[in-house]
Amino acid sequence: MKFTKSPTEKTTAVTDILLALVAAGAIWYLQWLKSAEVWKINTWSWAFGFIALSGLLGALAHGFELTEAMRQRIWNLLNLGLGVAVSVFVIGVAYDAWGLAVASKILPWMVVMAVGFYFITRIFPGIFFIFIVYEALALFFAWGAYSWLALTGQLNGSLIMAVGILVSIIAASIQATKNVSFKMIFEFDHNGIFHIVQIIGILLLLAGLRLSLQPH
Repeated sequence: MKFTKSPTEKTTAVTDILLALVAAGAIWYLQWLKSAEVWKINTWSWAFGFIALSGLLGALAHGFELTEAMRQRIWNLLNLGLGVAVSVFVIGVAYDAWGLAVASKILPWMVVMAVGFYFITRIFPGIFFIFIVYEALALFFAWGAYSWLALTGQLNGSLIMAVGILVSIIAASIQATKNVSFKMIFEFDHNGIFHIVQIIGILLLLAGLRLSLQPH
């Protein structure tokens, strides 16, 4: 395989790898924390794990010159990974908002939604807007939940998590806009900028999670 010649595709691939490394680091950090809430730690670890996997697949799709068939296979796996990541993310939010019982009940439904999202992307390939809508619904739900938890003082770190979700919403908006770009030594298009902003969002989420896993 040959590296892509496009400058913006190169920076997108590199920032995809950085996003994957940050998500993988988040898993390590959560597993290192000493907390009785093992279910919560494992749920968020799975969410970050699928983000890391999607980042690596994105680096392959953007960083190399591939045949159309190979590129489509990678995008199919990428869509599946993103769909599962969003669904597990929602389960983690439900746990914080309503507890283990509710999170356990919605788990199979979120799995069905992830699979359904994947098959929709197979029926309508190449339409990334489908993921933007799916992600936006999950992000606004999460932002509302953590804002409510912060206002009512029910969860340590919920304010930081709400800010992290807001940053992720901004990141998704940048990716959806598509006409955003800048050059600072290297050229970045909307995808590369999205990854950089999303990394900040993940770090804020991780900081909030750390506080939420501490005793009240």
